Amino acid sequence: MKRWMRYGSSDKIFYGVTFLVLTFMFIIVMYPILFVLASSFSSGQAVTGGKVFLWPVDFSLEGYKIVFHNRDILNGFLNSVIYTVTGTCINICITMVAAYALSREDLPGANWIMLLFTFTMFFSGGMIPNYMLIQKLGMINTRWAIVIPGALGVYNLIIARTFIRNNIPKELLEAAQIDGCSDIRFFTAIVLPLSKAVAAVLVLFYGVGHWNSYFNPMLYLNSRELFPLPIYLKEILISNQIDPSTVADPELQMRIAQTADVIKYALIVVTTVPVMMIYPFIQKYFVKGVMIGSIKG
Repeated sequence: MKRWMRYGSSDKIFYGVTFLVLTFMFIIVMYPILFVLASSFSSGQAVTGGKVFLWPVDFSLEGYKIVFHNRDILNGFLNSVIYTVTGTCINICITMVAAYALSREDLPGANWIMLLFTFTMFFSGGMIPNYMLIQKLGMINTRWAIVIPGALGVYNLIIARTFIRNNIPKELLEAAQIDGCSDIRFFTAIVLPLSKAVAAVLVLFYGVGHWNSYFNPMLYLNSRELFPLPIYLKEILISNQIDPSTVADPELQMRIAQTADVIKYALIVVTTVPVMMIYPFIQKYFVKGVMIGSIKG
């Protein structure tokens, strides 16, 4: 309060307007999350009737019971964890190695190599050639079809390369070389520990991408034992979207519609909670890694 009293009238107006704007934006962002969470714990009748606002109405776990009653959910969850962990590890290894190599000024043709990488951001072979490539490599209906094709993200490569170039001085490399340090030792013992911020950002980007992956598994996987969580959740949601015209009983029509709404919100919570639980642990690195890696240079 004492600090607030020291501000002039113009400063008070500025900070007051800024506070109101940020509060309004916070409400806009948080309301959908709170609404979905409250609806997932409400009864189908309350959700369909529009009675849910911020808090659960007629608290119920019906949606979660229906979702987790399906035995495939556990299998899909485990597959998603495997794809996310394995794929993210591969992504980080390849991206950091490529970023370090391209950040070296003594790499012959580095600019041309970077141009080739950048070219793929704007032009690609398309879905059918990609499928034919995966098929010729013998990866159809295997876990490798999910984690290998997207092993390197060019946008993430640019962020990591810029971060390393602007935060690892070449004098440090020269000093290490004088002491007899090899390139591999310099990369593992010096570059990687100093790149925790950008590595955390890449883990989030890649991890969320693998966790939400839906289209590639639908294209490349045929065996249900390999399906990730989003495929199973899609099946559950569709199985509860029955055409009301095929049901003669009006009460049964209403129950089907109410159940479908509750399941929809429960599915959203199930798919987003794991990512929301991980984010706070790497949030402190997020702004630093993105800003330094994308603005400088």
